[in-house]
Amino acid sequence: MFKVIGLTVKKRKIVKNIAIVIGLLAITLLNSSTSLRKSDFKVKTVVIDAGHGGHDPGTHGAMSKEKDIVLKVALQVGSYIEEYLPDVKVIYTRQEDKFVELNVRANIANKNEADVFISVHANSLPTNTSDDRKASVYGTETYVMGVQNSERNLEVAKRENSVILLEEDYEKKYDFDPKSPESLILFSLTQSAFQEKSIYLANMIEHQFSNRAGRRSYGVKQSSLYLMWSTSMPSVLVEIGYLSNPKEEMELNNSSIQANIASGIFRAFRDYKNEIESLNK
Repeated sequence: MFKVIGLTVKKRKIVKNIAIVIGLLAITLLNSSTSLRKSDFKVKTVVIDAGHGGHDPGTHGAMSKEKDIVLKVALQVGSYIEEYLPDVKVIYTRQEDKFVELNVRANIANKNEADVFISVHANSLPTNTSDDRKASVYGTETYVMGVQNSERNLEVAKRENSVILLEEDYEKKYDFDPKSPESLILFSLTQSAFQEKSIYLANMIEHQFSNRAGRRSYGVKQSSLYLMWSTSMPSVLVEIGYLSNPKEEMELNNSSIQANIASGIFRAFRDYKNEIESLNK
């Protein structure tokens, strides 16, 4: 049974933090433009995160678990980068079936001063969904931080954030409730500095999925996810398909299709890197 953190005192603290962040955000926006602009920025380090792991299986279908599929895809993405972009350092949050806490995943990216963070996940509809609905919903979607939490996007945020509740002493590590609307708003505001580049990369990934990898794309979505809020660089969370869809689950277990999906993420990252670095010229 999930344990919910009390917010009587923390709500006041969160509201105060939101007010501070809004003030800082306003100052930031006054000093920045809304388009990609010339800089000396280079994409030198990428952190690739395979979601879940160990005692946290993530979502599941009739025959497979999210943690296993996304690990294979994440490692394949990394191998493509290592082979074709040797100037980029690839760091993984996990390379085996083990549980890695959310704050540790973010810290890996932050302490290595990563230029991009890519988290790979697989989606699923709730278990009580009708078979007809499960059969009709399939495809990819890529998430960036934002306040536009539709009902479905909010379900994804709550599911991904609730992984924290599997950690020991989570109350001491995280000063927020994974299901609190106040916390979700704060997340969105503090990640805004990286949102533009995150959206740019996310669009490239979904373009590759729909135009090169033969996947149905639901496009780029915004949601309030702790993992992306706590990383200090452009970050995306890629949902590579629905394990609740019988046909797509079979496809996601196919090594050839896993390679196509990984190749799509790689090509998007490569094009993002080239475009960003072209601004230096």
